[in-house]
Amino acid sequence: MAALVAGCASNAESLAPASPTQPWTPGNTSGSSLLPSKGGQGSTGTDAQARDFSVLGNPAVADMPPPPQTQAGKVYQLPELIDIAARNNPTTRVAWEHARQSALAVGIAEATFLPSISANAVGGVQSTETPVQALGVQRYLDTTARGVTSSLAFQWLLFDFGQRSAVVDAAKQVSLAANVMFNASHQRLIFSVTQTYYQYGAARTRVDIAEQTLRNSRAIYAAAVQREKGGIGTTVEVAQARQQVAQSELRRVVAQGQEQDAYQALLGAMGVSPTLAIKVANAGNRRLPSAVNLPMDDMIKLALRRRPDVLASYATIKASEAGVDAAKADYLPKVFVAGGVATGSGSFNASGLPTIGQQTSATGVLVGATMPLFDGGVRSANLRAAQSRVSAAQDIFKKTQQDAVREMVVASNAVRSALQSYQAATRLTEAATITYDAALDAYRNGLGTITAATAADTGLLDARQARADAHMAALVAASNLAFVLGSMTSRDTPDLMLPR
Repeated sequence: MAALVAGCASNAESLAPASPTQPWTPGNTSGSSLLPSKGGQGSTGTDAQARDFSVLGNPAVADMPPPPQTQAGKVYQLPELIDIAARNNPTTRVAWEHARQSALAVGIAEATFLPSISANAVGGVQSTETPVQALGVQRYLDTTARGVTSSLAFQWLLFDFGQRSAVVDAAKQVSLAANVMFNASHQRLIFSVTQTYYQYGAARTRVDIAEQTLRNSRAIYAAAVQREKGGIGTTVEVAQARQQVAQSELRRVVAQGQEQDAYQALLGAMGVSPTLAIKVANAGNRRLPSAVNLPMDDMIKLALRRRPDVLASYATIKASEAGVDAAKADYLPKVFVAGGVATGSGSFNASGLPTIGQQTSATGVLVGATMPLFDGGVRSANLRAAQSRVSAAQDIFKKTQQDAVREMVVASNAVRSALQSYQAATRLTEAATITYDAALDAYRNGLGTITAATAADTGLLDARQARADAHMAALVAASNLAFVLGSMTSRDTPDLMLPR
């Protein structure tokens, strides 16, 4: 038997690939059996061209959840996209399951205050054959014993100097932290959808800019062709204009690809299928203020009171402190009561003799106390570990506070800087537009050069893209400020730092 067991254990290695350079093939073994396979160990050829590291497909993993129900032709605004994400994104459901598990842990801890009751039943039969010499003849004495015992026992810990209460308090604090982080997961989801929504809007604006630039380049090309026909232009100018058109077409293709990537990023943030086709409103024309004055000191104090990560970190401190109380209670005695009710029946039969039977019953109640005297330092180590967890939780809380305040200050500065950048980019776009129009008119009238016209076209493109990027950055910065302040709590407050 030992040899068989050892053989089965060593044979389990055949479930792994035969070598580090040869592909694993499912034909090597059958299921997860430890018994030797009748087949070979798969392909062990040395021809690299014959190696195929593909795996056998499993149809079960190809089942995709159905896409969310959407209305054909409807243009979805940001709040509606957030609603779809809240119903479909799996990250918030994972956070919900964690919160439920923490709540159940509270119930498990509270259940230790109740007695434990168990029912037991044991039955069996034993047969014995004993050789007996009688009058020179060997005979056999057959005996059979049967018995059944059933019992009902209970045990109740009456007093433990608050150890169970401390465990319950710790579980409640952990549950509180899990509930807070569940709300935090929705806040992160709202911010993620908001951020990718604005980034998608900026990508769409860049496509519009690329198309407008292509039209401008074609206008320059048309002017170059017209000048050549009039005898005042050259083929070099036409070639330069054609090159500018080709570059503008390339920019449009790149912008369209970036738009598709931004759309997929939005669907990913929402947690829906990447094949979902949905019309999204464009936030590229959202009005922005010239500046925002934020009372940061008051906002920081208010935000620290409602930031989920700060609250969860504080709950961790309280849970750790309760763990210290539970560890201290290990040094004190525990008082318990126990009892039981049991019945039993048995019979004994020997060949040639009458059967002997017996019925028994018993009841009892015990009250006792237990006091640990020596455990090799386990309780002391547990107490020091619990105290260490309190110190670590306090330091983490301080760091969480500091990080939160730093995020708020940085986010406020980002909003201010983004708005200033947007204003500067707006002025640059206005100037670049005037420059382009003047350069094109001058070139058409023979007073300018093709180089100046194409340079003005490129400058206008850069200015418009800078303005679109600054516009998106301001919206994202405002949303980020709302998020780090703990104010992004519903679909209607994704960017409450900016007026609508």
